[in-house]
Amino acid sequence: MKTLILGGVRSGKSRLAERLAAAAGAPVCYIATARDSGDDELRARIAAHRARRPPHWALVEAPLALAAALRREAAAGRVVIVDCLTLWLTNLLCEADAAGIEREREALLDAVPALPGTLILVANETGLGIVPLGALTRRYVDEAGVLHQRLAERCERVLLTVAGLPLALKGSL
Repeated sequence: MKTLILGGVRSGKSRLAERLAAAAGAPVCYIATARDSGDDELRARIAAHRARRPPHWALVEAPLALAAALRREAAAGRVVIVDCLTLWLTNLLCEADAAGIEREREALLDAVPALPGTLILVANETGLGIVPLGALTRRYVDEAGVLHQRLAERCERVLLTVAGLPLALKGSL
């Protein structure tokens, strides 16, 4: 089962992903895409996520080469959570390699359908608000929207979280 969980910041996406993974009753690998950039607020978020996860869950940090990490970690009888795709996009947009985002996005889109086991992808839905100022910010919103649409085609289940409540957009809860 491939699941895409979308929602706003602090909407309950990660908690839902963790709850679904725990309910599967299988070993879990958590792929974290955040980079510790020295930002205190981000460090606090990372610490909160770590504290909430069971200590027996495997952790892999993949801020850039996500498809490669998924191919290594996905296995029959295993749950893999990716949290979060929009941080991963941000990391790619900040890299000097301008073609990297397209190359990594296509690698991810190619990998997802063939991955064994259960996959839960978490991403911020950024396209619900005003159009942001600045070319880089608009590119980020555009890239996220395209990625979410293409992943939703490849996933059996797509969930939207609002105020901690999941809504099934595709498949069932």
